[in-house]
Amino acid sequence: MHNSFVPTKRQGAAMTLSEADAGLFRYVAVEKHIVKLIEAGELKAGERIPSLRALGNRLGVSVSTVNQAYLELERRGMVEARPKSGFFVRQMPPRRAVPQGSARPTAAPTTVTRGALIREVLDGMARRDIVPLGVARTDEALLPTKQLARLLAKVAAGDDRVTSYESVCGNLELRRQIAWRLADAGIEAGAEDVMITSGAMEALYLALRSVTRPGDNVAIPAPTYYCFLQLLENLGLRAVELPSYPDGGVRPAELRQALDRFDLRAVILTPNFNNPDGSLIPDAAKAEMAALLAERGVPVIEDDVYGDLHFTERRPRCLRSFDASGNVLHCSSFSKTLAPGFRLGYMLPGRHAARAFEIKATTNVCCASPTQLTAALYLAQGGFDRHLRNTRSVLERQARMTEERVLRHFPEGTRVTHPAGGSVVWVQMPDSVDSIALFYEAKAQGIGVAPGNIFSSCDQFKHFLRLSYGHVWTPAVEQALATLGRLAQGLSGREGPGRNA
Repeated sequence: MHNSFVPTKRQGAAMTLSEADAGLFRYVAVEKHIVKLIEAGELKAGERIPSLRALGNRLGVSVSTVNQAYLELERRGMVEARPKSGFFVRQMPPRRAVPQGSARPTAAPTTVTRGALIREVLDGMARRDIVPLGVARTDEALLPTKQLARLLAKVAAGDDRVTSYESVCGNLELRRQIAWRLADAGIEAGAEDVMITSGAMEALYLALRSVTRPGDNVAIPAPTYYCFLQLLENLGLRAVELPSYPDGGVRPAELRQALDRFDLRAVILTPNFNNPDGSLIPDAAKAEMAALLAERGVPVIEDDVYGDLHFTERRPRCLRSFDASGNVLHCSSFSKTLAPGFRLGYMLPGRHAARAFEIKATTNVCCASPTQLTAALYLAQGGFDRHLRNTRSVLERQARMTEERVLRHFPEGTRVTHPAGGSVVWVQMPDSVDSIALFYEAKAQGIGVAPGNIFSSCDQFKHFLRLSYGHVWTPAVEQALATLGRLAQGLSGREGPGRNA
């Protein structure tokens, strides 16, 4: 076991802040660099990491910045401070296998009935008296709340349009900003291609209404976001579940089999960081599926609300970027990145634009003017990308901390995803742990979670749990994860790896 750190040539080259990290809070960038070295095996368990002064000089940051980064790493359990010796890499628990994908092949269409349990989960969305691990949201403290409040006041005081109707398709300047930003996702679009909606859920509602009728079959991933299931139920549609795998999402071959077996009228996919399993569909598979669905004439509805929350160097491409015929109805929102209370979403309805316009105009006419004007002004000022870099960095750190706590506290045999973006981890517990029972026990302790049952219409995720890491990390969150692990151990009857820690 080493007790000093001697940087190799390769390590020395790594000890610089990359361009991607330079825009982050400085201590977060330092923390990320040390984590990368540990995960790459360049810093091993028991090795001393560089002194505060040495690393500060090497990275061009202050000693206090490095100290803050090291304290965060200590809080995460990745390093430990030894008196008069410095900081050392701790032995981490071995990473376990990721959760399994759907255990069953694509089954016959089913009627969705999950309303009662979903309502109980959604009850925790706005509550302040529980630890909100069950709601996939980005904490207000990570959003540009003060900037938006100032801009909203400015708009309210000086823009005559604030009390007027907007156009059905939405504020033109906001649509221009969205179209410009979509280029990062590989999508070529103009303002005329964009329709503003009341969050992504209205976009998905308009998309489904535009391409289906009651009784139609719609293919969805399994697991999938539970509000999709509610939407299908409310529209009288039948779900055909496609297996989704944490290491690659829905597979083109299984989509092709479903198209051959069933009369599908639409497909809903979340290619970038599917909620809840966090899967990212590879670009080659996206291109194959876009071509296949265009060839069969089956519209695909793409949900991309998590695309901007990637932990990779580049933003992943969207399914729409591989679509040349307008067959992909692209839906997204600013609820995870800017202001959930603004209820600002958007869609690119493609060749279904006329039908989407008709439904939008007869549903709520248009979205609120003040929030559209404010968002357009904020995006035009150019600070959104910096905000996203900082938010992504914090979310990535909190994702890893959540994974670590699950591995530490939950029963032996528990598996957890290692997402490359988004705001949730997907946890597979031993078969003896029922997620609904855990949901109610956690609720009694003031902890909100999302049981796996609600992410499928076929009861195939009874032992799974979705946990959000979008909240700011606090002692209450730390304690909640430890309590969840203890409750899961009680339900499993097995001793977890953290019980004697």
